[in-house]
Amino acid sequence: MKIDITPEIIFRTARSGGKGGQNVNKVETMVEGRWPVALSQLVSEEQKVLILQKLYNKITADGALLVKSQAERTQLGNRQLVIKKMNALVQQALEKKKSRIATKPSKAAKEKRIENKKKLSQVKEGRQKIRRGDC
Repeated sequence: MKIDITPEIIFRTARSGGKGGQNVNKVETMVEGRWPVALSQLVSEEQKVLILQKLYNKITADGALLVKSQAERTQLGNRQLVIKKMNALVQQALEKKKSRIATKPSKAAKEKRIENKKKLSQVKEGRQKIRRGDC
């Protein structure tokens, strides 16, 4: 199930640094996208809770998911990047992780581990200094 939150994103622009030459100082190419999670009509209450939990570090104090972009030279390019990033974040947050099935090491693996331990023990034993009483 893919959710597209694009219609609910609120965009703001500002002047950004980086590439663009003299244009950087006069054109607002940096785009900031905010999506108010709690007010959304596109996701259920359970999904909202999941999003708020998993993306807590990207959510502002007023409960909006915030994503910025200033990688492109154009406002349109940055706007598309913001949309792409936000949709990807929401999809990732709503994805259910597969539960790990615990497995036990095989008999051959256990034996191999013990053999390696014995070999290492012998190597370390061979490094010790010879004492008079041992000969």
